[in-house]
Amino acid sequence: MKRNVSLRRTGALLLTLIALGAAGCARNVTRIAPEQAIDLSGRWNDVDSRLVAEEMIRQSFESQYGANWAMRYSQAHGGQQPTVIVGTIRNRSMEHIPVGTFTRDLERAYVNSGIVQLVASRSERGEVREEREDQQEFATADSRARLGREMGAQYMLQGDIQSIEDRERGKSVVFYQVDMTLVDLESNAKVWVGQHKIKKFIERPRLGF
Repeated sequence: MKRNVSLRRTGALLLTLIALGAAGCARNVTRIAPEQAIDLSGRWNDVDSRLVAEEMIRQSFESQYGANWAMRYSQAHGGQQPTVIVGTIRNRSMEHIPVGTFTRDLERAYVNSGIVQLVASRSERGEVREEREDQQEFATADSRARLGREMGAQYMLQGDIQSIEDRERGKSVVFYQVDMTLVDLESNAKVWVGQHKIKKFIERPRLGF
């Protein structure tokens, strides 16, 4: 009888410990503002992507960086805005960087500037052209999009992201360099070259037992 009571008490204790352990391991999720800067690993993150994109586009329009290409084009074409396409952004760093997100941030910064017009990328144009072709057969004459009316870009933005990491005894320094070039599509002339750098110091606590 005493043995059965002891077994029941042991079982109850084990269940209590399991419940406490599960409660201690429960995941806690807190919603935060998308623009809030949080650096957990020190690696390239969404804030870096957004801030670098905004800085590079700002540089591309400021005369102190020799960037008067947009003004020259507008003056030579009766005030018309130049048209830009964002080309390939290459990740030459040592880590995985979602360049697609960075490309979208660049496009958003260009559109928000109000200084240039932005045209669809090569991959996006394919789907749009398919839809336009489909409309020629199935849409009414007064609603279908006309063929041969695409807007060509005068300039293409290209760039790459590079990184260097120096690590020693739980401390590391990560350096990012983003280089961007704006090319005249007709002449291949580089009308603007920009650069932005990020340097992060990361200190990881040592595990103590």
